[in-house]
Amino acid sequence: MTAVTRTAVAASGLRSGTWRAPVAAGGDDGADRYSRALLVINPASRRGSQFHQPALEAITRAGLLCDAILTERQGQGAHLAVTLASGYDVIFTLGGDGTAMEVVGALAGGEGPPVGILPGGTGNLIARTLGIPLDVREAVPLLLRGQPVLVDLGVMTGAPIRNPRRFAFAAGVGIDATMVADVSARLKRHLGVPAYMLSWVAAALRRETFRARLTVDGEVIERDASAVMLANFGAVLNDLIRLGPGIQHDDGKLDLCVFSPGTARDAVRVAWKLLRKDFQADPCMLYRAGRHFRVETIPPRPVQADGELLGDTPFEVTVEPLAARLLVPQQRPAERSRR
Repeated sequence: MTAVTRTAVAASGLRSGTWRAPVAAGGDDGADRYSRALLVINPASRRGSQFHQPALEAITRAGLLCDAILTERQGQGAHLAVTLASGYDVIFTLGGDGTAMEVVGALAGGEGPPVGILPGGTGNLIARTLGIPLDVREAVPLLLRGQPVLVDLGVMTGAPIRNPRRFAFAAGVGIDATMVADVSARLKRHLGVPAYMLSWVAAALRRETFRARLTVDGEVIERDASAVMLANFGAVLNDLIRLGPGIQHDDGKLDLCVFSPGTARDAVRVAWKLLRKDFQADPCMLYRAGRHFRVETIPPRPVQADGELLGDTPFEVTVEPLAARLLVPQQRPAERSRR
């Protein structure tokens, strides 16, 4: 198969940026399963404008026909996915987590093509969680050799948002949302992930608490907290830490994780336990799995989902089981042997 680059302007009715990669003979990285790919690029993302050419070259080098389109406004990725999905075997996103979830959310629950998430943002939380390399030239062939997996999604409704919002990794209030809110665009642009880490440390040191009223499948829980998270994946930053025990992305449930350190010593202990993946009973850690959640706080707190701020509490979340088809890297032999 000869690899070429085309533009989907006529099909989408939208302006598109197009780059022609070097023509290459068809490779074996997914060419036996996929022949046509759509690459949705957010040029405003931290790495999207820098790595669109290497991403396109990697896709075409694998022997796929590839249409590359730049988004120009928020929500356009979802429109592109719905409008164009039927014409492709696989869709890649190159942008931040927001761009990825626009496409994933638009295709949720349908029979559309699998989505490969290429890291083009600052935090790249979803890509890191899925074990996708940050170098797009390495990520593309690994994703094409991998198998699509079905992943649960959380669906958020309530005061913060006008329309239901899907998320793949986690949603929450407290330290994680404060971290997202406090980090500046300039700091993100220059430092990348360390900008989030600095913001997280500052938020943790302030040890701000709030009163949380949490409803999980009808059970009501009230307690003071520093962070409340609804997690779909347990591993964070390539499994550097885990948020809780037994969190699975394909079990039809989300996991409520509540952290309530009252002192600096408590905060250090909780952080150390998460690093060690130690989930023995602790008065500052609470876990519940469920399918329907309501989160209320006094006072109202900022809400984040997959690193995007959405407004303030209260909000509700339900689970959409196995709603997303995502490409994940093929496991290396060493990774398989550890299972």
